[in-house]
Amino acid sequence: MSYATLMVWVSVDDVSKQFVRVAVGVADKFGAKLLGLSTVAIMPPVVAGGVMIVDNATEFDIAKMKASLAEAGNKVQAAAGVSRRVEWRSAIEFPTLALIGEARCADLILVERDRSGDIYRTVDLGAAILGAGRPFLVVPAAVKSLAADHIVIGWKDTREARRAVQDALPFLHEAKRVTILEICEKDQMDTARHHVDDVVRYLEQHRIKAERRVEIQARGSGADQIIGLAEDEGADLLVTGAYGHSRLNEWIFGGMTRDLLTSSPICCLMSQ
Repeated sequence: MSYATLMVWVSVDDVSKQFVRVAVGVADKFGAKLLGLSTVAIMPPVVAGGVMIVDNATEFDIAKMKASLAEAGNKVQAAAGVSRRVEWRSAIEFPTLALIGEARCADLILVERDRSGDIYRTVDLGAAILGAGRPFLVVPAAVKSLAADHIVIGWKDTREARRAVQDALPFLHEAKRVTILEICEKDQMDTARHHVDDVVRYLEQHRIKAERRVEIQARGSGADQIIGLAEDEGADLLVTGAYGHSRLNEWIFGGMTRDLLTSSPICCLMSQ
């Protein structure tokens, strides 16, 4: 099992050479094809008091958008280098909807974490993860490369976590060290150990050696605890399920997925 096609989402406004090179490194690791994608949407007309203040984009505006998208594609190819061909796709369309639609072409989707929140120019990462049906590799802006030598699996006995472990198998096969970590309440330690031991045995059947770690939930964010433990161990990739509860509840009240997406300095592979 491997990744044959990696989709790389980039912002039309800021193509990060560093991020593209991370994507190239992952593609080289698996001998995968790279498919670049960027889109931008037209803002709807603005009407106030029955009077149209801002009309739809003119033909000139649309031509400028298309030129910007083409230039983004050129920048992606330049960052990837002449030896790595990148298939480029772009459109005048809402980024999140476009990414969900194009996800059918990819085994793994790479995105750089973006906090701008402009739905016309950037991807709503939470919505994309929920809708794409593919695993996402979320890359923090400071990351320069991804060896994935030590992978920490943030385990909970949920459908999403099981899917994430399966989706991460290509990375897990190549890793030098794999740690399965579950954080639980004190009275759940025995159950958690039993669950994690099952995952260890599952990975053994795939010729992957993994170690078990079960920790008692500390005060504060569970995501912060996972990140702290992973950083202490020198891990460079986290694997987790995404949105084990409803996304709305997570975004309003807080949750592991939201906190990892907004604050993790380590690359995260997430599946829904």
